[in-house]
Amino acid sequence: MEIVDLEEQYEGEYCVCLERWSEDMKDAGNRKELWLRRMKDRGLRVKLALVDGRPAGMIQYVPIEHGFAQGRDAYFVHCIWVHGYKGKGVGNQQKKGLGKALLAAAEEDARALGAKGMAAWGVSLPVFMRASWFKKHGYKKVDKNAVAVLLWKPFAADAVEPRWIHEKKKPELTAGKVTVSAFVNGWCPAMNMVFERALRAAAEVGGPVEFRPVVTADRSAFLEWGIADALFIDGKAVRTGPPPSYEKILKKIASRAKKIKR
Repeated sequence: MEIVDLEEQYEGEYCVCLERWSEDMKDAGNRKELWLRRMKDRGLRVKLALVDGRPAGMIQYVPIEHGFAQGRDAYFVHCIWVHGYKGKGVGNQQKKGLGKALLAAAEEDARALGAKGMAAWGVSLPVFMRASWFKKHGYKKVDKNAVAVLLWKPFAADAVEPRWIHEKKKPELTAGKVTVSAFVNGWCPAMNMVFERALRAAAEVGGPVEFRPVVTADRSAFLEWGIADALFIDGKAVRTGPPPSYEKILKKIASRAKKIKR
């Protein structure tokens, strides 16, 4: 295993979360590539774990001012991921220490850049990005938003604990319409997938469907809403983890549209 900084030759793999083999990733479009270009100038850092010269794990982190939490003099971990699919791509590389090595390398890098701490988000459930995993590596819970836990490791005595930027408002509805409100930031191919599928499904149903996109890569849009990535159908949040299939989203929108047409 070797930990390296992201280089151009690996950007394609990075932008599809090391899942170039996945047909679903085609639904994500090019939003991750656009996000990468934009965030390079805003302090984005990416490290890869190479196994036999192939990307098998990744971590991405940004100055907290460009993350989803309030704070200062810190970095925010958007994502840490080790390929875990047996028989696909580089195969299952989890439980081999890659994640631990990536996190340690990111922390060392953040310290060298003058950060006083590292923030990360985790899930309180035993799924992807488990909060419990970060706690094993010295992080503590400092805030929570539903199942999303904000975790924190200070590097200095005067480090200031971060806090979540919480949801500030909900999408408004339009009378006589099915309102599909889709929020997308670009950092996560899975969430990009949800946005693109909702866009396509809304167009297919047509008629009384009104599609409202909110691109939160624009920092002011994110701060206005306090929402980075989400899908609402007539004001009701749709569960997006794991990403619902195109058919499921289409069915939900079509069902609402039929009720309006009656």
